[in-house]
Amino acid sequence: MSLFDQVPAVPPDGTFALVEAYRADDHHLKVNLTPGIYRDENAKPWVLPSVKQARAALLADQSLNHDILPQLGHTQFLSAARQLAFKDTLDGRFVTSIQTISGTGANHFIASLLASHLHPKAVWIPDPTWDNHQGIWRHVDPGIERRTYPYYDENTFGIDGDALLSTLREQANPGDAIILHACAHNPTGVDPSPELWEGIAQVCEEKGLFPIFDLAYQGFATGDVDNDAWAVRHFTTRSSGNNNNNNTPLEFAVAQSFSKSFGLYSERVGALHVVARTRDGAAKVDGVLKRISRAEITSMPAFGARIVAAVLHDPVLEAQWRQDLKTMSGRLASMRKRLYEELVRRGTPGRWGHVLTDIGMFSMTGLSPEKVAAIKDRFHVYLLPNGRLSFTGLTEGNVEYVAESIYQIVVHQ
Repeated sequence: MSLFDQVPAVPPDGTFALVEAYRADDHHLKVNLTPGIYRDENAKPWVLPSVKQARAALLADQSLNHDILPQLGHTQFLSAARQLAFKDTLDGRFVTSIQTISGTGANHFIASLLASHLHPKAVWIPDPTWDNHQGIWRHVDPGIERRTYPYYDENTFGIDGDALLSTLREQANPGDAIILHACAHNPTGVDPSPELWEGIAQVCEEKGLFPIFDLAYQGFATGDVDNDAWAVRHFTTRSSGNNNNNNTPLEFAVAQSFSKSFGLYSERVGALHVVARTRDGAAKVDGVLKRISRAEITSMPAFGARIVAAVLHDPVLEAQWRQDLKTMSGRLASMRKRLYEELVRRGTPGRWGHVLTDIGMFSMTGLSPEKVAAIKDRFHVYLLPNGRLSFTGLTEGNVEYVAESIYQIVVHQ
């Protein structure tokens, strides 16, 4: 008998299980359309030229050492990360920023902070969403109810804005947290319009909700970092003048990742920014976040943060990085167009126009779990069970094969 015999069995993570199944598949035409990791035209990881240059300079620096970072993280990295997220919208706002283990760590830190000190009754999560949103909050505090709000309309391949707003107005309670994808929604690739963002902000004000922006794809979505940060900056500058005329600005958090925008997937570079109403409030957040970080990590890893800081504090490297973003977003846009053309050319039943208008890495195919299983078994094309397709796995060499596989499954399965 083991002390651990009483521990319940936990099923393997579905996404990682699919990745392992793909690796074990020896079919010569196999295609992996599951991961949210950028690949180049050869389906290989791409080291951004800006990152390559910054990395080479760091490695050549003989004074580089491995001392621990300050408790909040790499100072130059944090200043650059904050500027990237908020630009010039922070005038008069009080912000606490801390380095994290990518966006996952930022989401975990803010969940821990809210659970320990603000005690929300519920966290509102979009339906559908990145599956780790549920997992993080379940792990931090199972007693906080994880509720979903309508987001994606499977019939229109768009956002059900009316249902989204009415659900929050009718069912959310003051103090509840709400998770918002800042851009390039995962898994749908469909983002709110400025008008819908306005409505979401108003509901957050009316109901006293605490928004948490998951900013995982800034610059990667449209190729423009300012476009992709529009919602964050709108919430930063907005005052709730419609809420009892008290002009009290929203308090919220931004969980920021640099995995996609810098290709630093294994370096786990991220930041959490908490926007408070008062200087005293921000100082208290600072203390709590330091305590959480001390208990869980003690000192943040430095190398990836140094790369980001080197790029964003050097005008030449930053210009190269912005071009790198256009290269990545441009290739994904090209693959969207190619897949759409091949699906339409075959007369594939269904509506496919959203493939051209969705943003970022992902789109929903509308394929049922049964069809997803069939396309894997018959054609060795791997999708998530919900039908999400990652365009990072498409290349000029396999896009026709993928389109033909989808066509065959839709028509004959």
